Formats: sequence, structure tokens, C-alpha cells
Amino acid sequence: MKNRTTTLIRQSFNGFVIGIILIILFVSVDMVLFNRSLIETFQYNLQHPSSIIILCSPLLLLYYARRINFLHAVEIDELHQALKRELEKSSSIFDFIEQLRAGNTEMDYDLRDAGDVTGKALIDLRDSIKKNKEEEQIRKKEDQQRSWINEGLANFSDILRKEVNNLESLSTQLISNLVKYVNANQGGFFILNDDNPEHKYFQMTACFAYDRKKFSDKNIEWGEGLIGTAAEEKSTIYIEEVPQTYVNITSGLGKATPKSLLIVPLKINEEVHGIIELASFDSFKKYEIEFIEKVAETIASVIANVKINERTARLLAESREQALILKQNEETMRQNMEELQTAQEEAAVQSEKFVTFTDTVNHTLLRAEYTIDGTLIYANTKFLAKLGYQSNLEIEGKHIYSLINSKDRDWFSRIWSVLAEGGRHFEGNMKHITKQGRDLWTMATFTCMRRPDASLEKILFLGIDITEQKQQALNLEGQVSALNYSSIRAEFTIEGEFIDCNLLFIHSFMYESINELDEKKIFDFIERTDMAEFNSIWEKITKGVPYKGDLRCVTKDNHTKWYHLSLSPVKDIYDDIAKIIFLAQDITEVKQMEYDLIKISEQTKMQESAIAELQSEMNRKIERIKRESAEQYRETEKIKLRIERTLEAMADAVVTIDSKGRIIYFNKAAEELWGMPKSEAMGQPAGILFPAQAKRKDEPISKFIDPKESKITGKRVQTTISNTKGDTIPVLCLITDALVGDEHNYTALFQQS
Repeated sequence: MKNRTTTLIRQSFNGFVIGIILIILFVSVDMVLFNRSLIETFQYNLQHPSSIIILCSPLLLLYYARRINFLHAVEIDELHQALKRELEKSSSIFDFIEQLRAGNTEMDYDLRDAGDVTGKALIDLRDSIKKNKEEEQIRKKEDQQRSWINEGLANFSDILRKEVNNLESLSTQLISNLVKYVNANQGGFFILNDDNPEHKYFQMTACFAYDRKKFSDKNIEWGEGLIGTAAEEKSTIYIEEVPQTYVNITSGLGKATPKSLLIVPLKINEEVHGIIELASFDSFKKYEIEFIEKVAETIASVIANVKINERTARLLAESREQALILKQNEETMRQNMEELQTAQEEAAVQSEKFVTFTDTVNHTLLRAEYTIDGTLIYANTKFLAKLGYQSNLEIEGKHIYSLINSKDRDWFSRIWSVLAEGGRHFEGNMKHITKQGRDLWTMATFTCMRRPDASLEKILFLGIDITEQKQQALNLEGQVSALNYSSIRAEFTIEGEFIDCNLLFIHSFMYESINELDEKKIFDFIERTDMAEFNSIWEKITKGVPYKGDLRCVTKDNHTKWYHLSLSPVKDIYDDIAKIIFLAQDITEVKQMEYDLIKISEQTKMQESAIAELQSEMNRKIERIKRESAEQYRETEKIKLRIERTLEAMADAVVTIDSKGRIIYFNKAAEELWGMPKSEAMGQPAGILFPAQAKRKDEPISKFIDPKESKITGKRVQTTISNTKGDTIPVLCLITDALVGDEHNYTALFQQS
């Protein structure tokens, strides 16, 4: 400030001196040219206005010098304000970049004006980082869900492969692992029992943390409750408001009602095979429900295959047993008929033996006698009992046609005509109708009885009741027929030569008709790469060891298919292998799903690699922003240094205080004005610069030195200061405010007046 005052005095003095010199020159020239005296010259000039201007030039030059100095002060103020704005802007940019580097994308940045290109770029950068961060979080969440689903499907596929032969063990493994995997609290596993189509019900085969009192008999009827409803509608039921009385989850702390209940049918091809029921204290998420439904579909496929295989094995066992029984009965009948024939031939000479034999027959066989026209004249007790009659009186006189079905009369009438003419005897299966209208199947023999003169006397009927065996045979035929509609079936010799197959086998292996398979062997249907393994399997089968497992087969057009098959040797009555039954289910789609899961897993790894590359790219961008920020900071420091040097060179005194009223800047002009070294002033309260009177009466000064008061800025005021000598000096003061970070700094410019 002192330098500025000195400069102002010096410039004012120079202007005044120049003005005096001009007056002296003007008066001297006037005196010389017009030969006037000094007094005459002044009198003359005072009478002319143009001369008065010259005479007043010292005062005009003095005014001009002060005016130039004032304009210089205003220019310095404007420079200070511009410097303050740049400092604030640089500080804001630096803080904004630091927040971005720390990962804070929610911070706002105030644009200084419409031309703030750097601010707009920073906002765009923040929005871009924020968007990338949100997209990355979404991708991570989706990847985690897909990975969770894929891992779960793989785990349950492994369980299904290991426990495929035991439904109860499989149920326990599935429900316990499923409850744990989806973080549920309780679960039940129900399998449909449809052995009797008229009475279908669900049987609980496994449970996890279940209240046993809820299903004490472990059976739920079809259509009963939520489980039956889910099965009947073939759709998932999800409830988030579970009734208090429906189910409780028991723990060491007591019982509580679950928050959510999920019931998923085990269905494949719109056919329900069971139910999974899960209860949890938490809600099930959408992707968890979708995962459980996928697992349920896979479980349903496996259960269907297991039930088909079990039914097939049971039918095969029954078939072998029935075949053996029928063979034994045929052998017994053959022996009995031979004995009967022999007895008839020897009847004439061995009547006593015949009577004995007849009594034996009456106890073991159905026996009746008919006239030639078909009227019944005698029936033994066994015949009466089997046909539902009490005595001969009820049945004697009835025609044989009344004892057989009307549908059988056409073919039987032809047989009877032969017998009535004394022709060849008849042997075969025949169906009678009992008094109650039920069918009675017999292994029958009709033989002509002759008189001594060889004329035909009557016709003898002998039979064995085979109704039960016949019904079993018919049931077996129906079951085999059902098996042909549900499973791929073929028969091969022990050498592997083709014998027979059903339509499913023909269609599955892409053939047009069974004739194309006449010259085929089982080895023609096996994938070549698996031939060595299959030869080993076939060798065991030929020794009576059945096989069950998954194999690759080749169709007519060389397409590869996966089959879950069983190869069962069938033995004859001599315990020799007569043929080998091939039963299979096409599981190509299941295998394809396993391959798809592996492919999805590989794609997930590739996506994780791409995310890592994206993260690396973001790190490089952040490093570049750091370097640019550091460069801007260095530029800001250079600007700050230039400003400090400018302030040091100013003629006005500059004093800056912080928000606590301590002096933080004291330029050279201030040192000269107060007579105080900068080192002594720095850090001191601003009140030491002003006399007590100024502190009390000058409001701008009192507020300037008081940290609690709001400062009066942008207004030039007249006040006084006190230097170190105790002198009071009048000055003009202008106070400005600058926000540095979160702290206000106040700068005062003092001009000695």
C-alpha cells in the first residue's frame, strides 16, 4: 500500500511539475513574442479561456495521475476475483476427481457457466462410471444366478445317476439336498402310486424337518389339499401367506409358521409322477422357483424311467412264472389225457379199474356226459361246483349250448357236429358260463363213448379249471401290450440275432418296417467307439447276468442316440437262455441337456474373462484421469505461485485470514504498511492490525476480525489501522471471500488514503 501511495504522490508531483513547466514556457514565449511584462502577460491570459486551460494544466495533470492509479486498482481487484474463481474451480475439480477415484459416483458437480467444458466432461465421466458400475452389478447378479442354477442342476443330475435304482433312497437324497440348496427350512417328497388307476394317491417317501403328525399315514389322495390340487392342475402353487394350521416348522426354540410355501409337481410330458413341497421362513425368488421346476422335470423323467423299469421287470418275472405254470399244466394235462385215453381203451376189460379211475377223475377233473344231441345227462360234483349248481337236478336236461357263450356257439357247433357223427375227439381250451354268468375257462376234452357194438352212446366231457391261469395270461398280454406302447422293446438270440421288436423300436431307430431288421444283429445298433465295452457286457448277459445302464446306439441313418436300457436274459424250462429282451428309453434329450450345461459353464467362464478385461480397462482410464488430475494440480500450483508473486508486487497491502480469524497471508506491501515482518504476522489474530476504536466502531473491521461474524464483502470502506509504532493510519479497505475446499478464506486489500 505504501508503494502505491508513493507512486501516486510521485505521479501526481510529476504531473504538477510538468504543468508548471508548461506555464513557464507558455509565459516566457508570450513575453518574448509580444514584448510584455510578466504582470501584463498574466492579465492578458486571464481574459482568454484558452489561456486559462493552460494555466490550470498542473491541476488537470494532477487529476489525471490519480485517475490512472484508481483504474489500476480496479484492474487488480478484477484480477484477484478471477484468480479466486480459478482457484475455487481447480479445487472443485480436484475434489470431484478424488471422489471418483474413491468410487463415489453419487457426488454432484456444479457447473460454473455454460462454457465449463471440463465440468461437463467430468459429469459425463461420472455418469459413465456409474452406469458401468450398475451394469456390472447387474451382470454379476445374473451370472451368479445362472452359475447357481447350473451348479444345482449338475449336483442333482449326479444324485439322480447314483441313486436311480432305489426310489426311497433317491427321495431322501433329493429332498434333503434341495432344502439345503435353496435355503428352505422344511420339505416333503411325494411319489404318485398309480398301481390301481381307480385309486391314485401320493405316498410320502422322504421328508426333511417335517411334522410327522401332519401326514401320519404318509398318503394323500389325488385332488386332496394343496398337494392334490397342484397335481390335478399340473402347475406350481406358491403361497406367501401360509395358514396357521397348515404346517409348523419345529426347531430348538419351538414351533413357527413358515412365511412361504412352494408346491411343485414332478411332471414330464404333462404326466405327474410326484410332488415336492417346500416351506421357508423367507420368500422364494423367481429364479429359485424356476430352478426347482427344472429339477422337478428332471426328477420326473428319472422316476418315470424307474417306474417303467420296475414294472417291466415285474411283468417279465410274472411272465416267466406264468409260462412255467402253463407249461407244467400242459404237461400235467397231457399226462392225464394219456392216462384217460388208456383207461377208455381198457374200459371193457377193466371195468373195476375203470370205476376206480372214474372216482379218481371225479375228484380231480370236471366231468359231464351229454347225449348225441347235446343234452346233459350227468355231471360230477366238481363240475356242479365250478358252474355254481347245487345238484344234478338243477342242470340235468340242459343243452350244452346254454352252458357256453353265444359268441362261441358258431365254432363249437362245428366241433360238436364232428363228435355227434363219431368223429375225432376234441382237445383244447374252452369257456363255459356259470349259473351266475361268470366265465369258467377249462382245458377240455370231448370224447365219444361207444356201445359194445361200436355205436355211439354218449359224449364224455373232461376238463381242468384254468380260469385263474387264463385271466393271468390275459392280464399279462395286456401288460405286455402296454409295455409295447411305453417302452422300446426288441428280442435277440444269445448270438445277438434279431428275433422280434415293437413299433417304438422300429421308429426310434428310423426303420420303415420290421422286414429291414431280419438280417440285423444287436451289434449293428451299437456305436462303434463303444463296441469293446458292449462286447464285455454281452458276454456277461450270455452267462445270465442282466444289464442296466446308458449306452449310445446308431440309427439307420447313422445318427447317434442315447438310451437308458436293460438287457434281460429269458430262460426256458431247462434253465437255458432262450432269448434276450431289449428294453430301452430314449434319453438323448437328457444327455443333450447335460452337454448344454457344460457349454453354459464354459460361456460363463468366458464372460468372467471379459469382465476382467473390462475391469482392467477401467483401471487404465482411472490411472489416466489421475495423471491428468496431477497435471492440473501442478498447473494450479503454478497459477497460485504467479498469483502470490503478483500480490507480492502489488502496491496495496494484502492480508488473508482463515475461518478462525488467523492471518495466513501477509504480502510485502502489508509488511511496509504495518512495519511488521511477515513471519511475526502469520498465524496471529487479525485484531492486532487495528486500533481499539476501529474494532468497536467500524462494523466491517469488527466482523472481519471476529470468526463468528459474517463478513461484509465487496464493499470499499474507510477505516484506520495501527502500525507497530502505535501510529494510526487512515486507509481504504475492500474485503473479499474465497471458498477453499470446505473452508472460507477472507482477503482484505488496504490502500493508504
